Formats: sequence, C-alpha cells, structure tokens
Amino acid sequence: MRLLHTSDWHLGRSFHRVSLLDAQREFLGHLLRTVEEERVDAVLVAGDIYDRAVPPLAALSLFDEVLHRLARLGVPAVMISGNHDSARRLGVGSGLMEYAGVHLRTDPEGCGTPVLLSDEHGDVACYGLPYLEPALVSASLGAEERGHTAVLRAAMDRVRADLASRPDSTRAVVLAHAFVHGGESCDSERDITVGGVASVPASVFDGVHYAALGHLHGCQTVNKRVRYSGSPLAYSFSEAAHHKSMWIVDLDAAGDVSARRVFCPVSRPLARLRGSLDELLQDPAHTPHEEAWVEATLTDTARPHAPMALLAERFPHIVSLVFDPEPSGESEPRVSYARRLKGRSDQEIAEDFVGHVRTGRAADSGERRMLGEALEAARAETTAEETAGRTPAAYRPGAADGTPKRAEARG
Repeated sequence: MRLLHTSDWHLGRSFHRVSLLDAQREFLGHLLRTVEEERVDAVLVAGDIYDRAVPPLAALSLFDEVLHRLARLGVPAVMISGNHDSARRLGVGSGLMEYAGVHLRTDPEGCGTPVLLSDEHGDVACYGLPYLEPALVSASLGAEERGHTAVLRAAMDRVRADLASRPDSTRAVVLAHAFVHGGESCDSERDITVGGVASVPASVFDGVHYAALGHLHGCQTVNKRVRYSGSPLAYSFSEAAHHKSMWIVDLDAAGDVSARRVFCPVSRPLARLRGSLDELLQDPAHTPHEEAWVEATLTDTARPHAPMALLAERFPHIVSLVFDPEPSGESEPRVSYARRLKGRSDQEIAEDFVGHVRTGRAADSGERRMLGEALEAARAETTAEETAGRTPAAYRPGAADGTPKRAEARG
C-alpha cells in the first residue's frame, strides 16, 4: 500500500503579516497532482490543518476545496487535529464525511478505532491519535500519570489492544501529533511543553508498522518506522534551510517500510542576511536574494536613518529587520534579549526572572514546582478554550488581517 504522509498545513497563517494563502493553494494543488501521479492509495495528514482555533473563511474554503478534490479522485484521507486546531470545530460533520472517504479523527476516545484500508495483501488499520493535552484527557484515557508520555502510552495501549483482536496479517499505521525525542524544533511551532516534559520516546509507538507524525516543521526521520513530514511551507526564518517535502511511504505485505521524499514547491525562498547597511545595499553576493523574503540583521554601531526603506529598494520583500551591532573597542560583546532566551523553556525563563528580581536568590524547589503548575494550568486553559471552539485570549486577532499581536524581542 502506498501512503502519502503530510502534516502542519497551518491554513490561514501569514508570514510577517503577509498572506500565504496563494502559496498554500499552490502546495495543495501539488499534493493532489502527486496523489494522481504516484498512484497513492491514501493520504495521511498528521494535524495542524489550520493555524488557529477559529480559522479565517478563506482557509475554510481552501480546506473544503481540497476535500472535494480528494473525494473526486476516490482516494481516502485520514486526518487528525493538532494543537493549533479546534478539535471540536474540525470534527463537525466527520460522520458524513466518512461516506466520501474523508476520515477526521478529533476525539481522543476514538483512538482505538481504526480506519480500515485494504489492498491485495489484506487490511491496513490506520489509527488517528489527535493532539492529546494531558490535563484534559489523562483521566478519560486512564493514564497512570498526567504527562505527554503517559497519555500517549494510554492511547497506544488502546491501539495495540484493538490490533491484537485482528488477523495477524493486519498492518498498522498510527497518526500522532507530538514532540518525540530526537526531533529538532524551530521557532514557528507553538510550544506544548512545560519544562521539557512534552518530549516523548519513540518507543511509545512500538507495535505498529509506521507512525506518521506531525508538530515539528522540519522533515525528519526518528527511525525507519517513525517520521515527521514537516510543514509544506516555511513559517519562520528559522526554517530558511529546510527543504520542504512530503513522504511517500510504501508498506509491503509484511509491513516493511520504504519511504522517499517528494519536495514541495517554493513560492518564495527565505534569506537571512547580516552586515552593515552599506554591505547589504552594495554587496553583489546578495543579488540572488533580491526576490526572497528577507530578514536583515544590521551590525552598524549606530542605527542608520530609515534603514527599512533603503533596504526595500533592493529587497522589495524584506519583512524583518533586526539590530545587532558589532562590539567596538574593548567593550563586551552585546547579546540580544532574544538570543539570551533562545532554546530556553518557559519554566527556565520564569525561574531566571525570579532570581533576577530578587538580586540573585534563585527560586527554591517549592517555587519551581509552583511555577510549573501555573504554566501547565495556563497552557491547559488555552487548549481547553480551543477545544471548546473559542479563540484563546493570547491569540485573538489584533490586526486588520487577523494576525495576533505578539511582542517580538529584537536586539
């Protein structure tokens, strides 16, 4: 059986307030052509179909369009909700969509009930595990603890129990939206961690022939049977070096996996440029980037006058400007606030803040526990609002194009 594994479409997302809808439509056209040309038997979409709980109408229309085109091709699709989706909203009409071959899995209670696909070698059971927020589903799944590993283990126990009741020849595929040990994250993924506890071992998925993962935006192979497809478009400059793709996965009669990448179209490349204003304006080495989305980091000791306007004359698609002056004389190198925070969890940042405001007296074990509980409660409240179909306060539109207003640290 031939499967196409994709994820993290984030329909409705913008890039530094520039709409990506045309680029997303181009990708979905590419996906449909690939389905036809590669004679794909089923499409797997591992979550984050939309970028937020209440997507714009244009994103809804685009999703509706691709569902109709898949149905006309007669190719079944199995899709799960991710942490950006509102599971309840995405799941509306899922029962009716089954008749058209579109299988939406958004209810954690149904994780042990597969979509059964068949080929000349027998059945392939596809189990959809929507994003599982521990604070909301640990009790209903019977998890021993409240954590990402515990709830995924509980969900996979249901998968393995169902699989054990089926003929030995049944091959099994699971879709999940999670952060697995060994995966590399980037800036455009919404954090699902508290102190790093969201990272789960790949062994959670033991017992199935292939795990189609979503959440991380870089295409990655955790092991032969556990893979991330990554997002089809770059959604932050931290993805500038990514080569966006989908996986074509072939399952043979014994369930052995072979996989290869199909690269996605690049509507506009990304470029991160660094140097003084004069260097960026005059260096011929930057000519290939003149039509790219550009993030320019200026190293001038003194801020130049109107640098964005000047740079836009050469780079009309510049969308981000960062100031990071080179150290002069014997002064200590300056480290931007964003760089000091890079790679640190919310828990670590909160603990550092306590030590800072108390002049070096760090948070004790009790305070660290309280901070962790507060962060987990805040994240659970956000997820609960999304599950209920409400846009969380932190992500409510604050701009004309519906893009949330968020503070961005700049050096």
